[in-house]
Amino acid sequence: MSFAAFERAAPEAIDVHLDADALTLDFADGRTLTAPIAWFPRLAHATPEERADWRFTGGGEGIHWPLLDEDISIEGLLAGRRSAESRESLERWLLVRAR
Repeated sequence: MSFAAFERAAPEAIDVHLDADALTLDFADGRTLTAPIAWFPRLAHATPEERADWRFTGGGEGIHWPLLDEDISIEGLLAGRRSAESRESLERWLLVRAR
């Protein structure tokens, strides 16, 4: 049996919502994806104001939080991938943040 290879386009993300527990992404086709905010430590340590300052990047391929230097890909969210930031990197960021 053979399968034809084809490329699926990621659904168009239209909005992002964050609270103390979850990152929620709304798509143009009506779907909603929610991931635990604990998967993304920089977002988990952020203030509500920092979480609210985001923008889509790469023509909708990702989400960027400039105040947190955090980038999350839509593809990664759809695949269920958590942040890949190392503990050492996060600890350095937290130290700089505490100053």
